[in-house]
Amino acid sequence: MARREPLPTHHQSVPSDRIDGPVLVTARWVVGHAKGSHQLLERGEVVFERDSIVFVGHGYSGEVARRVDFGEALIGPGFIDRDALSDLDTTILGFDNQPSWEKGRVWPKSYMDRGPYEMYTPDELAFQKRYAFAQLIRNGITTALPIASLFYREWGETWDEFAAAADTAGDLGLRVYLGPAYRTGNTFIHDDGRIDFFFDEPRGLANLDEAIRFCRTFEGRAGGLVRTMLAPDRIETSTAELLRRSAAAARDLDVPIRLHCCQSKLEYDAVLRQHGMSPPEWLRSLGFLSERALLPHGAYVSGSSRIDRPGRDLEIIRDGGASVVHCPLVSARHGSTLESFARYRAMGLKIGLGTDTWPADMVLNMQVGMMLCRVVDASATAVRSEHYYDAATTGGAEALRRPDLGRLAPGAKADLVVFDLGHDRIGQVIDPIQTLMVGGSGRDVDTVVIDGRFVMSSGVIPGFDAAEAHRQAQAQFDRLTARYPERTWKHPPVEEIFSSSYPRVEPNQESTA
Repeated sequence: MARREPLPTHHQSVPSDRIDGPVLVTARWVVGHAKGSHQLLERGEVVFERDSIVFVGHGYSGEVARRVDFGEALIGPGFIDRDALSDLDTTILGFDNQPSWEKGRVWPKSYMDRGPYEMYTPDELAFQKRYAFAQLIRNGITTALPIASLFYREWGETWDEFAAAADTAGDLGLRVYLGPAYRTGNTFIHDDGRIDFFFDEPRGLANLDEAIRFCRTFEGRAGGLVRTMLAPDRIETSTAELLRRSAAAARDLDVPIRLHCCQSKLEYDAVLRQHGMSPPEWLRSLGFLSERALLPHGAYVSGSSRIDRPGRDLEIIRDGGASVVHCPLVSARHGSTLESFARYRAMGLKIGLGTDTWPADMVLNMQVGMMLCRVVDASATAVRSEHYYDAATTGGAEALRRPDLGRLAPGAKADLVVFDLGHDRIGQVIDPIQTLMVGGSGRDVDTVVIDGRFVMSSGVIPGFDAAEAHRQAQAQFDRLTARYPERTWKHPPVEEIFSSSYPRVEPNQESTA
């Protein structure tokens, strides 16, 4: 990176101050937006003042308070992550340890009978959000809808932890949509290995009431950075009454509502068995589908290779106005994907992206998505780089009904991400978006501006000690895995739950080789 004037150093511990006056940033490439589409501006300029963009183009003639030239770089809109990991990395626990229900990812009945409990303290939950939110910023994600696992919770997420999350988002400068996840049921395993469902509807409805109160209390906090949403956790652990009331509340509050749906065969078959309808058919019958509805992951649908059932699941989602949240990286790790992203786009489905796993690397997410689509369709022309880049930017903005996000254009929010394209590991550049899709990474994010604030510069987030946070996260993770036998079927020791890639040799232990 070259010829950059130093960014402001005052109040570094609280990245909330904006530069007083217009700021002009430029780079080798700028992703502008005009006439309903992104465009590449060579040696382009972006000017923003306070929280909004005032100019995108060439040859700005007005006075500016600060100029920053990022040199061989790409300046683009911030990514919108609609299923953003706000947890420690639990994907690694099931990556090579399957089946997941046998490895602690579903509660055994013995654990339920003893009474589930919170496996994290309030302080640990608050730390997780700060740690995860910082990782999102470091990967160029400027708008996030957090997601965390309920496997480690007593039941649902709480008011207090999300009040702390709102404070953290404001402190770090991340734009978020927050709402505690809730449910009316959960899966569990009988002693004989049968997977079953337990429901406590009154408890879930009480949690919904708390979530509604949270929305009314926290909407617009931190100068508008904090917005709210409703987050019923999974379709298979929701009762009809919970979903009806949630949809009605989303309409009344005019907030997004996210529900994990069509993400596994177990879920699809359970809904079909319980209600005589597919998940999308059931949601339509409940009046749940609308332009506010966000549905991760959308991979298990009628007519796909995974669901041997005729039907119009995708058409139901599309016609209901809902949006699919595509999470290609985490889906691929579990052996599934959309069939296919190109088909969904051609049908007119609204598609945005979510990471939903570690790392929160939207570039890697897009790369995997492109490869999966081309493999599924057996065609290198099935999808292009800009299709996934659109999904990560304008696609997410459309689903949130936020035309001021996901684009660099006058009047849009000043949410910008700078990718360093000047180092030797990036490869050669003929087109910066294509280069990102081939050789880029979230680690190439150099600077992030959100709402007109420089929340990260040269890879550093003011007030966030990455090395210390990493140490604390590992210690917290170790405490979690040590307690895994308590909530794993038949309660095997830790070393049987989590296999080793190769035999481990302890210090002073002779090798058998």
